Amino acid sequence: MPSFLLLEVLFIFLFSGVRQSHPLQEVHVSRETTGKISAANKMMQCSAAVDVLFLIDGSHSVGKRSFERSKHFAIMVCDALDINPERVRVGALQFSSAPRLEFRLDSFSSQQEVKAKIKRMVFKGGRTDTGLALKYLLRKGFPGGRNASVPQILVVSTDGRSQGQVATPAEQLKERGVTIFAVGVRFPRWEELHTLASEPKEQHVLMAEQAEDATNGLLSTLSKSAVCTVASPDCKVQPHPCERKTLETVRELVGSAPCWRGSRGTDAVLAALCPFSSWKRVFVTHPATCYRTTCPGACDSQPCQNGGTCVPEGRDRYHCVCPPAFGGEANCAPKLSLECRIDVLFLLASSAGTTPEGFLRAKAFVKRFLQASLSEDSRARVGVAWYSRELALAVPVGEYRDVPALLRSLDGLPFGGGATLTGHALRQAADHGFGSTTRTGQDRPRRVVVLLTESPSQDEVAGPARYARTRELLLLGVGTDAVRAELEEITGSPKRVLVHAGPQDLFHRIPELRRKLCSRPRPGCQAQSLDLLFMLDASASVGPENFAQMQSFVRSLMLPFDVNPDVTQVGLVVYGSRVQTAFGLDTHLTRAAVLRATSQAPYLGGMGSAGTALLHVYDKVMTVQRGARPGVPKAVVLLTGGMGVEDAAVPIQKLRNNGVSALVVGVGPVLREALRRLAGPRDSLIHVASYADLRYHQDALLEWVCAVRKHCEFYEDSRFTFTRRAARCPDTTQLSCLITPWSLSERHLTKSCERSRTPSCFSSPVPSPAGVSISFTWAPLAPATTLPALGNCDRLLTGLSVALLVALPSLPLPSSWRKHLAITS
Repeated sequence: MPSFLLLEVLFIFLFSGVRQSHPLQEVHVSRETTGKISAANKMMQCSAAVDVLFLIDGSHSVGKRSFERSKHFAIMVCDALDINPERVRVGALQFSSAPRLEFRLDSFSSQQEVKAKIKRMVFKGGRTDTGLALKYLLRKGFPGGRNASVPQILVVSTDGRSQGQVATPAEQLKERGVTIFAVGVRFPRWEELHTLASEPKEQHVLMAEQAEDATNGLLSTLSKSAVCTVASPDCKVQPHPCERKTLETVRELVGSAPCWRGSRGTDAVLAALCPFSSWKRVFVTHPATCYRTTCPGACDSQPCQNGGTCVPEGRDRYHCVCPPAFGGEANCAPKLSLECRIDVLFLLASSAGTTPEGFLRAKAFVKRFLQASLSEDSRARVGVAWYSRELALAVPVGEYRDVPALLRSLDGLPFGGGATLTGHALRQAADHGFGSTTRTGQDRPRRVVVLLTESPSQDEVAGPARYARTRELLLLGVGTDAVRAELEEITGSPKRVLVHAGPQDLFHRIPELRRKLCSRPRPGCQAQSLDLLFMLDASASVGPENFAQMQSFVRSLMLPFDVNPDVTQVGLVVYGSRVQTAFGLDTHLTRAAVLRATSQAPYLGGMGSAGTALLHVYDKVMTVQRGARPGVPKAVVLLTGGMGVEDAAVPIQKLRNNGVSALVVGVGPVLREALRRLAGPRDSLIHVASYADLRYHQDALLEWVCAVRKHCEFYEDSRFTFTRRAARCPDTTQLSCLITPWSLSERHLTKSCERSRTPSCFSSPVPSPAGVSISFTWAPLAPATTLPALGNCDRLLTGLSVALLVALPSLPLPSSWRKHLAITS
């Protein structure tokens, strides 16, 4: 075997087992700058008249895998070239033992054709004779090119281990005006790449293994040399520190061992210690400067707050990866700070039972909460205390200069250890936690103690908790499931306890704590009239266990409502393999009966269709014949796992058009786009991460129900025309009445003002105890005629004198309508 072939085989054997575990050229920039370099690639475009020839090494020393990487790099470069016979022409030539023309520069006239041909290139194999390929170009020029009439770019992809001489032919090509880029593959010999490349060397030597970075480098150099403009004016080519690595085999002294040597001139054998060495492959680093184009990014303004990470999505778009407490908020900023007037004392357990790790979790939770909830204009004041055997007031309520100072004080809280005397701490907090202020009544803000503990108390807590509540303190508890029962005893209600399953889950409780701190009971909201219907997804996609959790959630929602025929009526529909009315609006007359019937609702399984279920509600549930009351606000709450909602957009809008408010509660990995189409103009959509988390959204749903009662809109339909808050009685009772002119004959509607504050509508005049009634006569009404929306139409009753204010739009009523107003007293 010839010696040079033996050397080549030995070289391939030595290096074939080396895995490329990290980049051989690395630009040292921040992650944000790396993102900008990547984003700039998508905005760079070369449209000048230029000939580009790819000279790709297909030898055995490169190997098939690196040959494919060279092809990938060439395709990425082509993505930025305006390939056209009049602008950029592209050709390719593969070399190893001999050059082989893959396609001429005038062979293809579009980007797609060129990329497809490069993909089809087949690895050739053989020796690495770069010099022979360069001489081929010296002799024949760029095949299919335009000679020297346009700039000529030669992109050589090789490992720099040529068996021939390359310096002379490379220099001759450069003298003819050819710009040479040397692009390394596998473990390149950087000295040869520098010999091949044009000046300045650092801007013309790249690494194909990092194709995106190399593409940016090549286009950046073209932009600087004015060959073509490749980026927008806002983008800049800037130098960045980088390093290049070479894999070298070095000899290393390992030690010495006994050896025997003969002595010249004698027959004696001498023993001695001889050194012995081993050979190692090591990476040798060479510092360099890399020039890359960066464009202004969407993250330059640092839009993500509170420790969020900005991830660019192109030039103008981005998204924020937020800490747990700020997930779902725009730019990781809380939508609402603590705007209520409130004094809050955070009481942290620092006992041996809590452990140092638990104490650090509590501190991190409070710190994150304060960052998310306190602002300069916040009306809330905060204090921090910790306890084990005794209470230590670290920051008295309101006694801090600013939020950063408060956070620094929080960082300095020590871990105490010792016994867990929660009861003793609660009594001390009630006596001393809020200072010695004597303000009472309206002059004093609401005062709240937030207790954070993971360890059961070693003293009695019920008495101190009652004592604290008699001092007008609201007690809230945050802890693990192990202390849930004790926290419920301390706070007096399960609704005032936040239970977490671990550190990350703890941070997810921050929005809920913020709501509990500022939420106050809404007197009278649950006592106002409402027809409320729940629709439960009982299909196989939900499953029986999750369906049971939905039932439990609905039962807990019913607890605040006064269920009776004069106030709140509740109905329930389930759907799956079929649609079934579990009970209608007028079926059960008490809350206890509704709770029992909800627990007995059947799980159906099968495929569910929310659209079919909504049409069932429209036709057979939310009607006067089935118990719906005229003049009473109506609401439908749909709980679904997100499957089978694709056909629900039209039916839910049909309900809304008839004056029925509809809320969609989607649970789990739901079909988000399909659910958004159901949300309606008031964005009536709540997304819940899991069925177990439904309980955390009870307050939000109750707020929506209260808003439904206050909401006032016009609707037009063949069955009824509009719903409106219609009157204010002498005793300030608010009335709502449904005007229903669908009859073919005259119909009289009366609104009565009763001392019982119960709004009602009657189909004929009925004198009220207040002695005031109003009747409307609409006549005549032709078949299938509906009354147009009348705009704002509020009637105001003052004492026994009645004034009627009617605001009509510019369009007059149809001539077929005559309106008569009769007032009696």
